Amino acid sequence: MPTREKVIFEYSQPGRGASDQWPHYVGVAPLADLPAKLRRSAAPELPEVGELEAVRHFTRLSQLNFSIDTHFYPLGSCTMKYNPRACNQYAMLPQFLARHPLAPESHGQGFLACMYELQEMLKEVTGMQGVALSPMAGAHGEFAGVAMIRAYHRARGDLKRNEIIVPEAAHGTNPATATMCGCVVREIPVNAAGDVDLAALKAAVGPNTAGIMLTNPSTLGVFERGIEEVARVVHDAGGLLYYDGANLNAILGKVRPGDMGFDCLHMNLHKTFSTPHGGGGPGAGAVGVAARLAPFLPLPVVDREGERYRWLTESEMPQSIGRLSAFMGNAGVLLRAYIYMRLLGRDGMRAVGEYATLNANYLLKRLRDAGFEAAYPERRAGHEFIVTLRRQAREFNVTAMDFAKRLLDLGFHAPTTYFPLIVPECLLIEPTETESREMLDAFVAAMSQILEEARQEPERVRSAPHTMPVRRLDDVRAARHLDLTWTPTTQH
Repeated sequence: MPTREKVIFEYSQPGRGASDQWPHYVGVAPLADLPAKLRRSAAPELPEVGELEAVRHFTRLSQLNFSIDTHFYPLGSCTMKYNPRACNQYAMLPQFLARHPLAPESHGQGFLACMYELQEMLKEVTGMQGVALSPMAGAHGEFAGVAMIRAYHRARGDLKRNEIIVPEAAHGTNPATATMCGCVVREIPVNAAGDVDLAALKAAVGPNTAGIMLTNPSTLGVFERGIEEVARVVHDAGGLLYYDGANLNAILGKVRPGDMGFDCLHMNLHKTFSTPHGGGGPGAGAVGVAARLAPFLPLPVVDREGERYRWLTESEMPQSIGRLSAFMGNAGVLLRAYIYMRLLGRDGMRAVGEYATLNANYLLKRLRDAGFEAAYPERRAGHEFIVTLRRQAREFNVTAMDFAKRLLDLGFHAPTTYFPLIVPECLLIEPTETESREMLDAFVAAMSQILEEARQEPERVRSAPHTMPVRRLDDVRAARHLDLTWTPTTQH
């Protein structure tokens, strides 16, 4: 049976430490300038461990993680693909790391050149006329996009436009973002084939329509075949189209959101352009816009005058929605995306979309042959697809969550579960372009094993995981009675 990893306090011994790592003050009282009322009356209760114990403890914790570097990670709509080490290597060149954000532009021309070229490349691959790099996450980019749409309508005196249309298969951040920007959300359904219901869309648009938010391919894993008609309906009503760039990896080099009729989008550089992803950050949610929204881009934006690069600020862009982050965003993440794009080039980026789609369709076919049901069996997968386990839940009382937990025992991170909500017992599976055929086959074998276990010994699946340090949790209890405090059982 797996054993629980101790918390570091449980290794603590009085008087033990790693004093070589402490700051040493020679002839200086480090607290001399700190008022007495602000000083501690007793030392903080910190673990007393040696350096080797600390290193081993945190190394063991890191080895419990599922990560791209250690496991297949088919988390749908997240594009958990490999982050090339070369991108980290070059982004961490001393000249980049030593650059201070308050240094004058003349001291950062190389960095500004990289950011300008990144803006230009992102314009090219998305079909947009302007790009700003400062938003620091996908949801942050969404906020910028809807804020620009609202600013556009206000600048034209069209103050009543405050409704954002959102398909029911949209990311949960879409309605949340629209609401945070002061808009009213109008949800519309998708049809049985996974496309936006055009009749419902036509009924929803009107004089209050500010725009629509959707991604293509959608979170259902299918390409929106009526996208040109969607764009016509929304534009004819006076609204704008916002592209959620979470699924841009599927179409990279093949079709551009700008050519589909979208007016703005955010790009998850930590998905499509392979900068580090997960753990709450860092991220980068660059935004792109059509010409009519360019004056409203968030600041700053890099401009080029001859051979000189400089920031565009409020004086040049008075209609900007303003500054959304300190300085210009996550510089290190942006550099990684820039290097990734330069390494791949035009042909390489086209291959990303091709192999991401190939892997998804191969995996879908293999899983269907193994007895799994596709949520949209008549549709070709984009870069991801949905398998529904409603039949297994009905016949064996084994759910999608049970499958997800059992996959951990077999060495695979689970796909996204129960999203989109409109598909019962769903697994949203995205293999990405960086996985080999052998790895995809191994995943199919694991899923097939679990399916057979569901038939023969369902309790084994329902009680999974069996090999993890933490067994099946009561999710409801954990959410309602969250306990993050460790209390020692003995006092030293």
